[in-house]
Amino acid sequence: MTDELLFAVTTPIGLRVRVTRERWELIVTAKHPIMAGREADVKAALEAPDEIRESRSDRTVFMFYKGERVKRWVCAVAKETETDGFLVTAYPTDAIKEGVRIWPK
Repeated sequence: MTDELLFAVTTPIGLRVRVTRERWELIVTAKHPIMAGREADVKAALEAPDEIRESRSDRTVFMFYKGERVKRWVCAVAKETETDGFLVTAYPTDAIKEGVRIWPK
């Protein structure tokens, strides 16, 4: 495996999120196979989300929601580190999770 960069984006809250090929492969093989081929949707959720929420259990984890259609969103979950952030997971959802809405204010 490699930690080759698949893409990196800067979110509206100024967090730079990197996505490695290794992480993306883990997401689409082990966690959420339905996301295979949807890198552009995840990138859009991070760059131009409709809403960003802070995790209730970890203040360094953020959920970026991008609407696809009525009551359907792509959620990209990113964790902030001391230097930047990385994609934890991504999945389609029919509900926005609880947590503090931090964007838009």
